Amino acid sequence: MTFDAPVSVQWLAEYTGSELRGDVMQEALGINEIHKVRPGDISFVDFEKYYNACLQSEATIIIINKDVPCPEGKTLLINSDPFAAYVKIVKRFRSFEPATQMVSDSAQIGEGTHLQPGVFVGNHVRIGKNCLIHPNVTIYDHTIIGDNVIIHAGCVLGADAFYFKRRKDREMQYDKLESCGRVIIENDVEIGAGTTIDKGVSGDTIIGAGTKLDNHIHIGHGAVIGRNCLFAAQVGIGGKAIIEDEVILWGQVGVSKDLTIGKGAIVMAQSGVPSSLEGGKAYFGSPVGEAKPKMRELAWIRRIPDLWEKIYGNKNI
Repeated sequence: MTFDAPVSVQWLAEYTGSELRGDVMQEALGINEIHKVRPGDISFVDFEKYYNACLQSEATIIIINKDVPCPEGKTLLINSDPFAAYVKIVKRFRSFEPATQMVSDSAQIGEGTHLQPGVFVGNHVRIGKNCLIHPNVTIYDHTIIGDNVIIHAGCVLGADAFYFKRRKDREMQYDKLESCGRVIIENDVEIGAGTTIDKGVSGDTIIGAGTKLDNHIHIGHGAVIGRNCLFAAQVGIGGKAIIEDEVILWGQVGVSKDLTIGKGAIVMAQSGVPSSLEGGKAYFGSPVGEAKPKMRELAWIRRIPDLWEKIYGNKNI
């Protein structure tokens, strides 16, 4: 998320109850997760094994729970609970704005776009030209939709990220990391009925131009889907996954978070993708492997009973 105007680190320190280290005259331009930070952004870290990655990232202002040497050109906000401090900033600059009607007055809707009955369009939404939004679609605040987009009935665009911090010492153990990101749907996308696309925690969930999504698909927070992809029904994409251009995912493929599927890859139905895949190849299985070797493997597995009988007869071992 980018702030409407720069925010001084001195104000941030006072607002979050943090101690300043490093450059005390800097101004924050926005807030972001570590994988999407840019110069001027605030990020946070509360696990020591991630300290170095955060301190050496593009983030300019870092909320951290230990007083460590501050890298040159950065500002540290020392706070015993960086997660809570981060959430407090998000709530201040992207606070909940109640809806008062089905289509917000602050929404911008392009020429030739048609909204079927029951469509909800939240605050500060932008929808391009010649779109068709079918009944009972819910479009949360700050969503951006391009031109010539078709969204079928019952879709939800922009729900909060599924992101929680566990507090084991309490009865109610999970604290919500408030979402301040957006969903961006580029031109000529079609989204099937009942599909859900979560906003990014602080960045954008993006569906690239020309991509077609079938019914009942879920796209997790901060995922980036490339151009001209094709996803069949019940595909699930984990948060922050990157799916490059022209990828095909057939029905019920599950894709884990924080990985990349390369351009032109094809993943066959009911496969599970736990880690990154090279582009230009076909994959199958759970966990996936290249399709042809995986099929041969299954053929050998089917032969096991016959081979067992030849070697051991009817004996059980």
